Amino acid sequence: MPTPGYKEILIETAAVGICGTDTHVLDGEFEGTVFPLVPGHEATGKIVALGEDVNSGVFDFKVGDHVAVNPSTTCGECEFCQNGHQNLCRFWNGLGVVASDGASQQFFTAPAANVYKLKPETDIYEAALIEPLACAIRGWDVLPRRLGDHVLIYGAGTMGLLMGQLASRAGASTVTIVDLNEDRLKVAEECGIQLRYTSADQAEREQWDVVIDCTGNIRAIEDGLTRVKPAGFFQDFGVAPADRTAQFSPFRVYRDEISIVGTMAVLNSFGRAVELFEGGAINAKAMISHSFTLDDYEEALELFRQGSGRKLQIRPNDTQSRVLL
Repeated sequence: MPTPGYKEILIETAAVGICGTDTHVLDGEFEGTVFPLVPGHEATGKIVALGEDVNSGVFDFKVGDHVAVNPSTTCGECEFCQNGHQNLCRFWNGLGVVASDGASQQFFTAPAANVYKLKPETDIYEAALIEPLACAIRGWDVLPRRLGDHVLIYGAGTMGLLMGQLASRAGASTVTIVDLNEDRLKVAEECGIQLRYTSADQAEREQWDVVIDCTGNIRAIEDGLTRVKPAGFFQDFGVAPADRTAQFSPFRVYRDEISIVGTMAVLNSFGRAVELFEGGAINAKAMISHSFTLDDYEEALELFRQGSGRKLQIRPNDTQSRVLL
């Protein structure tokens, strides 16, 4: 049982989503990870204890509150923290990702500043999607969000589905999503994404105002860059292997004034993610297909690596793994 320190909160874990970052961490591919480490960064739970001075300032947390947790912590002192780019902090630390234990355990601690209250009626298990939703909001923060744009998204996994569901709220006239897995395209249909294909070649248009890669796959990235309209935007959202490179035409980027943008984790977007989630911005129920106990963590990872199911969750205090959809 962890003990909450100064301005820390002890949380009984409800649900933890598994994402590609977890596999990169466990495979030793994530920069900066310090082992041993308890994984799990997409988390919700219930407050069971408050550390010293948690409520001495602006907070009003109570034992029993249902909460979601922003896993990103920063130093607050480096150049990037000081100039408003805390997500690029040189000492960035993600719970369950870098050097602090995450939520894939029955109880975990988090800084009070990273904890967000949920409404009592909010589904505490579905709300584990708030952390990836916060990443998606950050993704849209660095895109133009122009009314009437046509948007193309590669990948109908969790992040592609979230980016697609936010696209219309960001002003998109049409949203097209591409994935080789037709089962995932069915989920995209349930989530309200209108145009769904296994290849962008099947679409009626040839180019889009905004193209977003949510796969990290080099072939998808290279293909996506050719689909951007002049004066359009390409976003590298998916996590590609650090040692891989993609080929593209620098001349076309120059001539057609194409903007290529990256996006990293969460930046001032977690609170907005809570608001949007609780406001019904995404179809959370359609996105979560399996829950697993801690004992079945290895099975969950294997299913994730196979690309099977929808969003997979660890529910550390459950005694039985379940197929939800």
